Amino acid sequence: MSSQQDVPRLFHIPLKYISLVTLTFQNSALILIMHYSRVMPGYDSNSRYLASTAVLLNEIIKLCACSAVAVYDRGLQKAWREVFSNDCWKLAIPACLYTVQNSLQYVAVSNLDAATFQVTYQLKIITTAAFSVTILHRSLSPMKWMSLVMLTLGIALVQLPHDVVSMVASSFNLSLRLPGGSDDETGTPKQEHHRLKGEEEMNRTLGLVAVLIACVLSGLAGVYFEKVLKGSNASLWVRNVQLSFFSLFPAFFIGILWKDGAAIAEKGFFFGYNPVVWTAIGFQAGGGIVVALCVNFADNIAKNFATSISILISFIASVYFFDFVVTANFVLGAMLVLIATYLYSKPDRRPSSAETQNKEEYRLVPLESTSSDDASSQSPRPPLDKFNEKQQ
Repeated sequence: MSSQQDVPRLFHIPLKYISLVTLTFQNSALILIMHYSRVMPGYDSNSRYLASTAVLLNEIIKLCACSAVAVYDRGLQKAWREVFSNDCWKLAIPACLYTVQNSLQYVAVSNLDAATFQVTYQLKIITTAAFSVTILHRSLSPMKWMSLVMLTLGIALVQLPHDVVSMVASSFNLSLRLPGGSDDETGTPKQEHHRLKGEEEMNRTLGLVAVLIACVLSGLAGVYFEKVLKGSNASLWVRNVQLSFFSLFPAFFIGILWKDGAAIAEKGFFFGYNPVVWTAIGFQAGGGIVVALCVNFADNIAKNFATSISILISFIASVYFFDFVVTANFVLGAMLVLIATYLYSKPDRRPSSAETQNKEEYRLVPLESTSSDDASSQSPRPPLDKFNEKQQ
């Protein structure tokens, strides 16, 4: 009873479930709204809003929100000292990486449909695992390695052109047509009933390259951030304030001044903005806060489960709202990605107490590193009759 009463709740609902439902909704809605804001009718590449301004506003909103929570939690003077501590400069590196990643997300959603982006973006699991092994010197179990291979195959299937898959399948006399997914017996995907103006300008190769680079940056920044957090007493909100603060510099100097400075000077900072754009910025800024809540109240398995559900929601919404063409290779690849995400998030099997006791009882001691007295004192040998009984 006491453990249930100690669980943080809001309106008698555990915050763990509230944060997970919010994360699922935020992940699904963010990609759909971002994609629509880049392809919505009435706007083209010359009249669409500049992504660099959205990235900067996103960081400003996160900075204000996290600063308010940090001040409320720690007090103004203590929060100020913790934010601008001697080691705060360490957050400048992941902040810069996250800013570039956010900019690449806009490039990706401008050139890929929402469902394909959601599935392909799970490649960040592979990059995070790779950097965890190389930087943090972690070891992965065979199950996790198998799930990473499965994840790679699933993403490759999703990205394969349907024509290539159909050609390979036809050589084996296989049909990959889905109900309503093609117009003729050749398996050519059906044409959409209507295409938005921005969708006609999409460059699938550019979108894929943007996702790949964003996943690499996401894995590197996440592992580096985790390494910085080790041994740190600062709260998660203080760290988010530091990340948002240092993100302002690359977002302003690289995105605003260097990349789009001339366009902003000519058209204005808020050129092309509308309620959809503001909604996308709000969802992206709120994503960092929701992730912070999930870190506090939910475990890794639950977060990956929420991610899997958001992939399914994005897939269904893309079919309904954007006339996304369902192909067999996408369905198979998405299923592999979902299964791989589940397997990777499963905790590794721990040895039982009996197995641990047996290993400790018959532990081998290297002769070259210890003397006979040390060996007898560090690893006592069991009685001979007990050893014989175990062998029988």
